[in-house]
Amino acid sequence: MSRGRGLRRLAVLLLTLALVGGGIYTAVSFLQRSETLVTERCTADVGTQSAELATDQAANAALITALAVRRGLPPRAASIALATAMQESKLRNIGHGDQAGPDSRGLFQQRPSQGWGTEAQVMDPVYATNAFYDALVKIPGYESLEITEAAQRVQRSAYPLAYAQHEDMGRFFASGLSGQTPESVQCTLRAAQAAGLPSAVESGLAVAFGPLATMTEGGSLVVEASGSQAWSVAHWAVANAKELAVTRVDVAGRSWQRQDTEGWQASDAAEGQVRITLAPAGTGT
Repeated sequence: MSRGRGLRRLAVLLLTLALVGGGIYTAVSFLQRSETLVTERCTADVGTQSAELATDQAANAALITALAVRRGLPPRAASIALATAMQESKLRNIGHGDQAGPDSRGLFQQRPSQGWGTEAQVMDPVYATNAFYDALVKIPGYESLEITEAAQRVQRSAYPLAYAQHEDMGRFFASGLSGQTPESVQCTLRAAQAAGLPSAVESGLAVAFGPLATMTEGGSLVVEASGSQAWSVAHWAVANAKELAVTRVDVAGRSWQRQDTEGWQASDAAEGQVRITLAPAGTGT
């Protein structure tokens, strides 16, 4: 082989490697850019209708609904609570009030000066939600009242008709998060940036639902539950997937996967349990 031909072959080889390397870099860069373009959100689909929340709003909605389930309240109670919290705080645990209630705080903008509790208490989402339900269940026939009337009797708002604009959102998310409408809640999320901890999921579930039978299997937390409770737990896990680094939820022959935009799909998930799979160690490094 002549020296010139050898140099030409070497040049071709180097060019090929450069093109391959460049292609890989371009592909990786494209995937990274695509990842940043994902609009993170959660939806609740009931029939042909749908409602949408930001991921932090969905996590709060899941807690509010789970506490209703824990208390044995009907989904209607949760839908009233969700519509109320959306109107009062945009379903966010805010630490300030407004001109109508400068000392209002928390998810429901409850006022310590009106006997709702201390500032620290109304800023606790669990306390605030239970305080709302305590007041709601004292209203005779609240389940059959218009949402504006039921919410107003609890809140005494200056704008009672405003609650109605959130009724569909409250009803759709309450139906899904209470487990009454299976595979209705799903979230579109970017890849997890850190590993998930089964203990953190277990702790969150205990706060929301009370004691549940659970066990850890590798990177998954398995919860013993069936029927509507199983779907309530599964939807809670999906709604909290961003914060808890959940990558997959399996329940009753269906599964939700974090980076699958097609929603709930068929799986071999066993009956009587919910498997919550978390991002493994090394994620995001």
